[in-house]
Amino acid sequence: MASTHLSILLLISLSLFSVSQSLTCTSQKFINNKLYQHRNNLPQLNSYLHYTYDAKKSSLSIAFVATPPKPNGWVSWAINPTTTGMKGSQALIGFKNLDGSVVVKTYNINSYGPLVESELSFEVTQKSCEFFDEVFKIFATVVLPEMGNETTLNQVWQVGASVTGGVPDKHEFQPQNLNSKGTLDFLSGQTSAGGGGDRHRRKNIHGVLNAVSWGILFPVGIIIARYMRTFPSTDPTWFYLHVFCQVSAYAIGVAGWGTGLKLGSQSKGVKYSGHRNIGIALFVLATVQVFALFFRPKKDHKYKFHWSVYHHGLGYAIVILGIINVFKGLDILDPEEKWKRAYIGVIVALGVIDVILEAITWIMVSKRKSGSSTKPYNGEHNGSGRQQPLSQ
Repeated sequence: MASTHLSILLLISLSLFSVSQSLTCTSQKFINNKLYQHRNNLPQLNSYLHYTYDAKKSSLSIAFVATPPKPNGWVSWAINPTTTGMKGSQALIGFKNLDGSVVVKTYNINSYGPLVESELSFEVTQKSCEFFDEVFKIFATVVLPEMGNETTLNQVWQVGASVTGGVPDKHEFQPQNLNSKGTLDFLSGQTSAGGGGDRHRRKNIHGVLNAVSWGILFPVGIIIARYMRTFPSTDPTWFYLHVFCQVSAYAIGVAGWGTGLKLGSQSKGVKYSGHRNIGIALFVLATVQVFALFFRPKKDHKYKFHWSVYHHGLGYAIVILGIINVFKGLDILDPEEKWKRAYIGVIVALGVIDVILEAITWIMVSKRKSGSSTKPYNGEHNGSGRQQPLSQ
């Protein structure tokens, strides 16, 4: 069949959602190949927390991932049983030891003075630390303190630039350092930030821009071009609407792509290769597609058919890659489930609209063909009394 159905492409994208989710969930891999039940992108200091809660043992198995300001710095994740700040927190701090080995040590931070290694107020087992590609990864299993019916705990995380004599030095006191705290619901996997959240907001902006551009506007633009042109009365309105929609989508997409590059430069050592590579491919393909507008041949040009094949094929490829990448981005951001459901609802709605319009289009085209086949003559006569064929 010469025509390609947008609805089929949308359904393929939805079927690939689970695949893309499983790939991005393991984008941060560990040497021990351990998998965790939950993962949180912490809103400050380019940090991430993977964890699994064992209700029977009342224990929390964690993998904390963070990048220090300098390779010889340190990273820390802590539980504060009493308050939301640093004072009183029970901390795990990973850094390079004097001999160059990587260690994780425990500190009961009961004051803002120099750190002294000490036991924590709860048991810690199986603690270890990795350092690779300028990123520290702390692994530990902690037996949670008695919390009654509470399911949330106060968490604090931090990074520092240096270690002196085997003791972590003070960290900076920038807003992101002061706001690196919040609560963690170890049953539901939800977190709340203690303040700031500038990087988290930038991630959300990046996600919204790309969802609107690649994931919604581009498909809508294709639907306009495919079905409005069926009605002769909409020419050339459909064309201007199509161009407006696609150019707007491209502009918004470029803005989203730019914020993604900025986030990537601030996330050294943390890579989402699939999401990043598809994003680059989308930018390149969409740029070529937009410039195709300036080389659009006239309807009767001999290269019009070849240009249409190229233009349509590239457009559908952008839609497919865009929808897949939106799902990958949703998995990385890990928002509330309602946002994923909302986007799936939008894609399903576009698919339903496409199917309905496809049916209407085929009915109209069939009627036109049927009408032209039953009226081969225009009813006019020439001098010999024969009717003249209908001009094409």
